[in-house]
Amino acid sequence: MALPSPFTIHRLAADDVAILHGMLTLFGKAFDDVETYDGARPEADYLRRLLGSDTFVALAALKDGAVVGGLAAYELCKFEQSRSEFYIYDLAVDEAHRREGIATALIETLRPIAAARGAYVIFVQADLGDDPAIALYSKLGTREDVLHFDIPVS
Repeated sequence: MALPSPFTIHRLAADDVAILHGMLTLFGKAFDDVETYDGARPEADYLRRLLGSDTFVALAALKDGAVVGGLAAYELCKFEQSRSEFYIYDLAVDEAHRREGIATALIETLRPIAAARGAYVIFVQADLGDDPAIALYSKLGTREDVLHFDIPVS
């Protein structure tokens, strides 16, 4: 039996819009929310600006040229001290490639990026009942039970 081909982690830059589109497709499928990720995608100029931003990090796991995992994180600069924290906004791995260490590798790749930016912590949310995500994050960090509220802007 042949071993699966290895994956590589790629940090997206402003010219990696096509890879970001692959990540958006992956997120829509993985989160069963295709409309959010495919329904009104931003134009290429917007995505280039986002990818070129100092406060956004996108990492893609690539296998044989295809996006099989992705992580999108934002740096939040703090006001109480001269430091920041990183929030993993989205993290997903294609169902056919789970249990290969891809999610862990994506987070491990983010750690030195965050440290170089002066971050003191990386945080991420997991939904109750998402046992694989909870197990992964528990392996890598300390669990905090919090409540999350969405406040409408209008």
